[in-house]
Amino acid sequence: MAQHEEWQLAGTAAELYQRYLVPLITELWAADLVERAAPRPGERVLDVACGTGVVARLAAERMRSGRVVGLDLNRTMLEVARTVVQNGGPEVEWHEASVLQMPFPDGTFDVILCQLGLQFFPDRARALAEMFRVLTPGGRLALSVFTAIERTPMAQALADALDRHLGPDASSIKRSEHAFSDGHLLENLVSSAGFRDVTVTPLTLTIRFPSARDYVRLQLSATPQAGMVAGMEASRRDALVDAITGDLVRTLPSNATSGELVSPQECHILVAAR
Repeated sequence: MAQHEEWQLAGTAAELYQRYLVPLITELWAADLVERAAPRPGERVLDVACGTGVVARLAAERMRSGRVVGLDLNRTMLEVARTVVQNGGPEVEWHEASVLQMPFPDGTFDVILCQLGLQFFPDRARALAEMFRVLTPGGRLALSVFTAIERTPMAQALADALDRHLGPDASSIKRSEHAFSDGHLLENLVSSAGFRDVTVTPLTLTIRFPSARDYVRLQLSATPQAGMVAGMEASRRDALVDAITGDLVRTLPSNATSGELVSPQECHILVAAR
């Protein structure tokens, strides 16, 4: 993004998410998750909390035949998902529905994928019970969640800055992304739903943004944090972006030549069988 581009990025939050955050963050994790799940030709795959569909598309592109379904509760995310060009494989079917009550018969799918979604479900146990129900016996589950926020310095720096400039608990949404800091808690939750052979592996990837300002602007326009500034006066909003950007520049390492923001990001990657 250009350094002097207007703060208000063009497009809806879902469009901005797909345009910027998918290639910079979620596509990296999606490639790893699909590789671990290894969907095979002819299998039936469900991507739960699919967002704009990066995991579902990668799964479909890996398969020469079969069925791939993306499910999400967010209509605008699915609207964007339907516009993204798919590079081969079975055409993804998109369903708007809750993971707590999925519109599929028992044993419909051979593989279920869930990237960075479990922490947001209002009833995680019920969501996992639904995944167990629609998975065929012997089927595979692969999911990811962020670990402790301290393990992703750019997220912690942003959360601290939000509290500093917008008041206590302003970062509650951002910190909720990191609810599964304890891998044993995640393993026990999934095992309690009936899954077997559950393994949890921490994995760290390096995330890069063109600049700290770009990271702040995208977090405040293409994620749930956007609601905090939606009704804010432009001058106040710009001052807030400047202040948070300054905090991140002082806190986080960057490339001295390009100004690129660089941070490790850690996830728990879970695989299990039904």
